[in-house]
Order: sequence, then structure tokens, then C-alpha cells
Amino acid sequence: MVASALTSALGVTTTTDGGTVGVWSASADSLELCLYSDKDPAWLVEAVPMTRGADDVWTAASAKLTPGRRYGIRATGPTGPQHRFDKELVLLDPYARGIQKLRTDEWRSVVVDGAFDWGTSAKPRTGLDRTVIYEAHVKGFTKLAPEVPAELRGTYAGLAHPATIAYLTGLGATAVELLPIHYFASEQRLIKQGLVNYWGYNSVGFFAPHPLYATRTAQAAGPGAVLREFKGMVKLLHEAGLEVILDVVYNHTAEEGIGGPTSSFRGLDNANYYRQQDDGTYIDTTGCGNTIDFTQPASARLVRDSLRFWANECQVDGFRFDLAVVLGRGNDGAYDPQSRLLYGLLDDPALEGVEFIAEPWDVGLGGWQTGNFPPGWSEWNDRYRDRVRNFWLRDIADARTGAATPTGIGGFATRLAGSSNTFSTERGPLASVNFITAHDGFTLADLVSYDEKHNLGNGEFNRDGTDNNRSFNHGAEGPTDDRAINAVRRKAMRNLLGTLLLSAGVPMLTAGDEFGRSQMGNNNAYCHDDELTWVRWDRDEAVAGMQATATKLIALRRENPALRPVRYGKFGETVPSASQMDWYDVDGTTMSESDWQSPANRTLQYLAASTPEFEDFNRILLIVHGVENDVRVTLPAHEGVSGYTRLWNSADETPSDALDEFAPGDTVAVTATSMQLFRAH
Repeated sequence: MVASALTSALGVTTTTDGGTVGVWSASADSLELCLYSDKDPAWLVEAVPMTRGADDVWTAASAKLTPGRRYGIRATGPTGPQHRFDKELVLLDPYARGIQKLRTDEWRSVVVDGAFDWGTSAKPRTGLDRTVIYEAHVKGFTKLAPEVPAELRGTYAGLAHPATIAYLTGLGATAVELLPIHYFASEQRLIKQGLVNYWGYNSVGFFAPHPLYATRTAQAAGPGAVLREFKGMVKLLHEAGLEVILDVVYNHTAEEGIGGPTSSFRGLDNANYYRQQDDGTYIDTTGCGNTIDFTQPASARLVRDSLRFWANECQVDGFRFDLAVVLGRGNDGAYDPQSRLLYGLLDDPALEGVEFIAEPWDVGLGGWQTGNFPPGWSEWNDRYRDRVRNFWLRDIADARTGAATPTGIGGFATRLAGSSNTFSTERGPLASVNFITAHDGFTLADLVSYDEKHNLGNGEFNRDGTDNNRSFNHGAEGPTDDRAINAVRRKAMRNLLGTLLLSAGVPMLTAGDEFGRSQMGNNNAYCHDDELTWVRWDRDEAVAGMQATATKLIALRRENPALRPVRYGKFGETVPSASQMDWYDVDGTTMSESDWQSPANRTLQYLAASTPEFEDFNRILLIVHGVENDVRVTLPAHEGVSGYTRLWNSADETPSDALDEFAPGDTVAVTATSMQLFRAH
């Protein structure tokens, strides 16, 4: 379990006589519960001294602590470089289920009635091998959706509207991963620039849903109604068979660096909640001004209790942890793969069956830890992203110009087969969440349309956002009327989608990539809450072809278990739910050692056969051709294979319904830089 001796109740516990609130602070000299008027959240109606008890948990009771009541905490304590007590500030309860903003940098906690009728709704419990994650922004996904009623667009209810659900299930997604929905605020710098934090990676509280994603009706009714709308969304998505994964930001808070707004943690116990040096300087491994110290039992418990709330009271299926390395940093500041917090979350019986996905890096020393999280965790695989982008984009660009010699196909094949050089045998291919794009960076369309980032609209003179995009504009920077360039861009997108959805591991598709959404070359659009980042739903013929391709690929993944092994295979052994893999060259002969790394060889045939455990036997053949010349490929002769049925060809603008049949030894025409998938029989 998580290292924690804290057992006292935290947050508000309602009773028949009102309620009790518990707040942790080891450094405070006194805490005071402030209760505010039902009509005016700035009008103090009662102040109740809080009593320090076991575990440094301070408590107070009041008959006024009933649903809808606004409240806050005042704290006093010692002075010194590591403390930031201010008796004039009214602070948020870190466990508040509801939060109401009064004005800039001032909020009130709100008591919330959590009652909700879940009916017969249940978590889908989709196996990771069958999971296809769709990363989306609650507001941006439906803000422009014409089939969603205007009053529901951009809301939790809009995400759960029948038209939205029909789109997601029709595409074949099995899980929706939502950008942060914890109550968040925009950074002071953005506010001064007239911009906003659109993505939401700046949490104010870890238990309250962000109210601006609720309908106006729910917002007017208060935090309780906002929470009910969120739960209603989860219920309807579950009834459609869709899991809900939340992107959670426990690594830092919206209090920013010293001098930033004090809303809760800094005012309650700055010395213990945040990593800092003896002189009070924050140790910032997040790049956001502060870093939560998870060696402190109170911080570790905060994460655990927050996850329990969302997983149990709100029925959320899983979590993607932003900058997750922070959670594993020990007393010496170094990342510890044996972290008691990381293991403790897995061992918590109240979190049984919950999916844990790490963003396996932060910006501190030793912050890149891809492959180094405990068994039971999955991870965003940036090595997969980079290798696939290089193979289909930068290598092609370099080959055109002669600027560099393209790499061979060996590294690409390793990623295609599940990244066994990154994840241990114990963890297997499902530890890898494969992605080519995410909210952060170029969209798929921009990857094939821009060589450089175009972030001037962010107000930082194009200095923000990575310069290492591994993108290729294919001959023109940005939009062009050149039909040949547009055609090769679309094929490049189909190759990238095909690689993502036919690779071993757990695929994650970014909303809009299935039809080529653009952000006009902005690769860091976190501060744009407008048409630049909202998903557009107008369609043309090219868009329809892309969407049909993504839908077809997801269906092929679902229908062919050889594409989605649970375990790594072992040479000479039969491993249940693994795939036996054989590799052939353009001539249909077994790949030699020199073939794997030779820059002259960028064509291979990947024959994968499932090892049945819960599904019928299945075998596929995937041809990958990474050169801008057409080629003829000889299909391999393999024991037990009498023929091949072509299922998909990335050269096709729209997936073909034709099921062309071939025999071992036949030659197949393969278009420049393309892929073909066959079922072997």
C-alpha cells in the first residue's frame, strides 16, 4: 500500500446534523472553518475554530455544512523561507467536491450531494488488447458538432449525446481519454496576455469537475449539478460500451511558483506539499513553477483518495498521469522505479481493475523514464512515436534531398512488433501505449504538411513548442493547391494510421486525426480556445476517405488477434496470447542479419500468427515499403499457409471492398511508400 499513516477522514463528511470537515496540515498553528451565506459567497456567516487531531488532521463540525454550502479555510502558522501562511486568505479544502470562483485567484469550496442513480450501468472492462483509445478535449470535440444541440455543444452532456456516441462507436473506439477535467485555472502569464489555458493542465483542485464543461443549466444550478452531469456522461458512455479515461495532473498545481496565486496547498502547508530547498526555492521538475512532494504521506494519500473518488463514485475506468515521473521521485529527488506510491496504487483494492497509464517523463534530472514503470502500468511510448515518424517522414525527406542516409527497417520493425527492447517480458506489449500524435504537438495532417512550427499566435515569438517534430511537408509549407503533394500527404497519413492501428500494443488516436484535422502548423496550441483547436465536422471527399480508412483499420485490428498480442513470444516456445512472428524480405526470403540495419533495405514482410488462448487462430501478413519507388514483392512460402487475402492497401484513397486472393510465391505490386495487409490462410 501507499506509505501513509493518515487514516483520519479528510474533506466534508455530511451527517444528519450538518457535517464535519477534515483538513491536513502539519505546520499550521491554527485553522479556522469559514462558512458563507447561501446568497453571497463573500459574506461570512460563521467562523469555527478547527481542532488538531491524529495525523495532523484538523476538524470542525457545523450544522451549516450541508449540500450547497460554500466554505473555506483560514490558516496561521510560522514564518520562514519554507512557509507561506497568511491569515487573511480564505483557502480551498484540498478535498472539495465542488469549487466556485468568486474573482481572479479567489474561490470557495462547496459541499456537494454526491447521490446519483447509476441504474444498471457498469464499467465495460475492455481488455487492453482490444482497447483503442481516442484522446479528446471535452469542449473542443463537440463545440462545432452540428448534430449536437447548440446548448449541449462543448459540454459533458454533449460528449454523451447520441450523435457523439454513434460517431465514436462507429469509428470503433473503445475508450475516450479526456484532457484534464479537474477544476483548473489559467496561468497568470496567460491572463495578462489575454489568453487562456485551453488544455487544462493547471489544477486548482483534484476532486471537483471543471464547471465550464457543464451546460449552462448545470452551471447555474451549482457544483452538485455539474458533478451529476459528469456522472451522467460516464453512465451513457458506459452503456454504449465506451470506457472513460481521465488525464490527471497531480504533479503540480495552479499555485505556480513563489509569488503565484495562493489558493490552497501553499497556504495550508507549503513546507510539506511542495518540493523546495532550505531557502524556500521550489524544486521544479514540471516546468510549471512547483512540484508536489510525494514522499509526504499526505500528498500520496491525496492522489490515492482522488483516484478512488473518480474511479468509484464517478465510475471512471482509468487514468493517464501527466508527467508521471514526479510521482516516483524519492527523498533524494531521483526517480525510483520501486516507488511505494506507484506500486501502492496498483495494490489498492479500492482501485482494482483501474487502468494506469504513465506519461513517463518530466523535465527534471533523469526525467526520461520510458520503459521503467512497474508491471501493471502502461506508458506513452515516445520511442514508438519518434521511430514511426522518422520512418515515414524524415527518412523520406532525407532520401529526397540526400541530406542524410535513411535508416534501415530494423528499428521500425521492433516498434511494430511491440517494443520488446523497451518493455520487459513481464510487462509485455500492452505496456506500450502507441501514439504518433497527441494533444501536444502537430496533428497528423500538420505532420505531413509542415517542416516548421508556426506558433506566433501563442504570444512567445514562436519560441515555445518543440523544434524536433520529425515532420515532412512533402514539398510545400502548409496548405497547397498542388494535387500531387496533397495526394502524397494523404498517403503518408494513411501509412501513419496503418502503422498505429496494426502495431502490437495499445493504440491511441488523437481526435480529428482520423479525417486530417489541422491546427495550421501550431504544435503547442494549449492557449487557444477557438476554431484553431476545436474539431471541425465539415467533410469533403478526401476527408471521408481518411475517416473510412481509420474505421477500416480499427475493424481489421479487432478482427485479427494476431495484430494485438498480450505477451511477447519466445523463440522455440508456445506462449499463450502471443504472436509468432516471421520476417521476410522483398523476395519472400527470411530476413538476414544485415538486412535489418541496411539503409538499402526499407521493405519487409511481417507474418504474425496468434497463439490462441481465448480467440480462434489467426495469421496475418503485413507488407511495409518505405521507399519512394514502386516495387514488386514476392509473397513468402510458409508452413501452413496456402494463400493470402488482401484486406487493405494504403495506396487506396478509400478502402476497397475487393478481397484479392494470392498464393505463396505470387508477386504483388506495391506502390511507393505504402503498406498492404493480408490474412494468411
